[in-house]
Amino acid sequence: MAGGSGRRRVAAWAAGLGLCAALLALLAAVLLRAYVLRAPAIPRLWARRGGTVAFSAGERLELKEALRGAIKIPTVSVSPEDLNTTAMAEFGNYIREVFPAVFSSKFIQHEIVGKYSHLFTVQGSNPEMMPYMLLAHMDVVPAPPEGWDFPPFSAAEHEGFIYGRGTLDNKNSAIGILQALEFLLRRNYRPRRSFYVGIGHDEEVFGQKGAMKIAALLEARGVKLSFLLDEGSAILDGIIAGVKKPVAVIAITEKGSITLNFTVEKEPGHSSFPPKETSIGILAAAMSRLEQNPLRNLFGHGPELMTMEHLASEFRFPLNLIMSNLWLFSPIVSRVLAWKPSTNALIRTTTAVTMFNAGIKINVIPSSAKATVNFRIHSAEKATEVLEMVKNTVADDRVKIDVVEAFDPLPISPWDDQTFGVHILQRTILDTFPDVDSVVPGTCIGNTDSRHFTNVTNTIYRFNPLLLKSDDLPRIHGLNERISVENYEKQIKFLFQLIKNCDIDKLPEPHANSHEL
Repeated sequence: MAGGSGRRRVAAWAAGLGLCAALLALLAAVLLRAYVLRAPAIPRLWARRGGTVAFSAGERLELKEALRGAIKIPTVSVSPEDLNTTAMAEFGNYIREVFPAVFSSKFIQHEIVGKYSHLFTVQGSNPEMMPYMLLAHMDVVPAPPEGWDFPPFSAAEHEGFIYGRGTLDNKNSAIGILQALEFLLRRNYRPRRSFYVGIGHDEEVFGQKGAMKIAALLEARGVKLSFLLDEGSAILDGIIAGVKKPVAVIAITEKGSITLNFTVEKEPGHSSFPPKETSIGILAAAMSRLEQNPLRNLFGHGPELMTMEHLASEFRFPLNLIMSNLWLFSPIVSRVLAWKPSTNALIRTTTAVTMFNAGIKINVIPSSAKATVNFRIHSAEKATEVLEMVKNTVADDRVKIDVVEAFDPLPISPWDDQTFGVHILQRTILDTFPDVDSVVPGTCIGNTDSRHFTNVTNTIYRFNPLLLKSDDLPRIHGLNERISVENYEKQIKFLFQLIKNCDIDKLPEPHANSHEL
């Protein structure tokens, strides 16, 4: 008996020591990954240089007034069939007036595409260098004046900000690109590398007559791009919880989308003797099932994992330990990210019931009920998969489901130290924004015109070179959209420097990859 009890105590001690050893080994691994083996998103191949171009007082006034003039033109797009084409034509005349050097340059060709969009071909001095493209759009979403501090198309200037629809999305880019090019031309700068500038007129309504036609035109001419830069993400300041410094997030993909119409048809009748279920009740129950059963959490299956890993060392303790060891903490992180709508959108295909229509009179049982739902598709899923999962969730043959429009997520662009576009973006961000140390990949949860250009390049980056704080985000498509004059000047400096940086023909050794150039 005593011998058996002693052996059990020895075994328990051994098990306890083994458990302690395992825990110590686990702790050592966690600390090692957090503090010893951490690495930046991309090796710092470019030293930060001492500042960018300095614009004169006259140029600073000029660039501000050029943007204000563009904001005053109400280039609103409501639907593919409902565009303010008068304003869009006026915008075309406006840029001719404001950027005379661009339109008179002998090595810049200007074309109007789809009646209102613009394509500029800037011919570099070295035709052997692979061209790139800068993309933006002139159209804006509607902006009823109610709730605005200043009329949305007044371009009012107040306390260092310009207010108006399009200041962030996306006339700042459309005008900013041309302004940077105008300033370069005045300095007698001729780029070595050719590039294209595209300004679409219907991005807010799918871009089918603008960017899609520009892309088709380039493809028909056999153009291949080294990279394309469009709107999509930005420099986030104080937005990523646990990260103190501003972070430049460059979207390397964007979510797909599928919009579905749901319809229930039933016999109409009088409300005094209603059936057990009405068309409204059946459809409302189906919509409730969709909202109560979100699509699966896909954290770890898309670029959102890269974002967290590359930012790991920037997080404050203890988040730095967690983000450096997602192999261990991924299940916890994925659940936390699901709590907030803004981060939940990064880890799954989202469900948004956007329209619901039924009923004609208070005492009439309606014959039909209709709803529309928009799903933004995670990069690890396809539209066909989402449709099948939705059908399984609704699980009611009385609910008819029709596809309005659908497209899959965009391919994930390369993010490594051998890709020309990544080098250029990193170098230009470091040149222009001294407070930014982290340049990381991410996902664009909205959709941009860049999705139409996958046949001319596989390296598409979505980045608006603006410093955004948390209170800026709801202004995009919302009330009191605005941009600070300082922020806009920085954007033009970024674009000015980017065009110059693109004229390199060799990447730093040993990472040069000639086929990218």
